[in-house]
Formats: sequence, C-alpha cells, structure tokens
Amino acid sequence: MRDGFAFVDEALPGVRWDAKYAGPDNFTGRAVDGYLASRVVGTVELCAALERAQGKAEARGFGLLVWDAYRPQRAVDAFLRWAEEPEDGAAKARHYPNIARTEMVERGYVAPRSGHSRGSTVDLTFTYLDTGAPVPMGGDHDLMDPVSHHGAEGVPELAAANRQALRSVMESCGFRAYPWEWWHYTLRDEPYPETYFDFPVEG
Repeated sequence: MRDGFAFVDEALPGVRWDAKYAGPDNFTGRAVDGYLASRVVGTVELCAALERAQGKAEARGFGLLVWDAYRPQRAVDAFLRWAEEPEDGAAKARHYPNIARTEMVERGYVAPRSGHSRGSTVDLTFTYLDTGAPVPMGGDHDLMDPVSHHGAEGVPELAAANRQALRSVMESCGFRAYPWEWWHYTLRDEPYPETYFDFPVEG
C-alpha cells in the first residue's frame, strides 16, 4: 500500500464495501482500468473521518456501505474514453436513462479530473445494522439524473430523510457534499488537495 493510504475495510472493522469499479456492476458495464482487486482504498485521513462517521451512523441504527474512495487517474481516463464510444444500451436504463453518455462530462457526472483521485473522496450509503441491507435513498449509486441531486423533487419522504441523515453525519465528520450526487462526499481538509494519484488498487 502506498504511504498515506489504507484499505477502508481494514481501517473500519465491520464496514461493508462493494467495489463497484472492480467488476461489471457500474455504469460502464465492465471492470475499470486501475482496479485490480475488489477493495476500497483511501487516505489515512479519509479513513479516520469515516471511522467517526461510522460511530455516528451506528448511534442512529445504521452502518456504512462504501462503493468507492480513491480512484486511479487511469480509471477516470477510461471513463472519458467510454463516454465517447457508441451506445450499447447495457447500463443506460439503470445509470443514465435520460441523457446520452456523451453528456456525462458537460453535466458534471464525469470529470477529466476527479476528487476521488486525490484519495479523500468517498461514495457511500447507509445500511440497516440488523440486516446489512442498504436503506432507501430514492435512487442507486451512479444514477446520473436530477433525482440524485441533493434536494431533488419527487424523492419519497423516507428516502429524503435518509439522504439528510447521511449528509448530517458526513458533514459533522468533516466532509462536504457534492450537490449532484447524494452518495458523494469529500473531506474538507484533504491531505493532497492538488495531487491526482494513479497507482492501481491492488489486494
């Protein structure tokens, strides 16, 4: 492991994770460059803040399910290449039903430089402590649609309350929200604010 980084599951005993980009269950429909193992990696500072968030979530009866944190720059580059490929329809209905894949960059869902590559951004949700099942959030991870925005209209009452609870926990632990994705948070005092890393995620 690179100095200053850690595996999230080792830093947070009991955390659940599902490394979406290490396999085909993501908006590209395939494993993404740079993810060589189904693990989630983040800066030591990110892991410490997530540990605090885990404790506050548990006090509310929730656990954490982490989908992604550190993302190699080569993965971001792969997203950009994929966005220019012809549409095959494989993931469109689930992840970007109302836009073309070529619109993802201009709408802010995919960026040439991602905060994830700095190591202190995380994609996550709550789970129920007793069952481990994800709580309702009114939309899945990487649903590139206005319904994923904070404050979106039409989100069921329970899901809206769960989104607000997640935001409250994360912001109280030093994170800032991303307006267009309810699952996406960045550490306010990130240790590498100008560095975009490209080492692979390996087991």
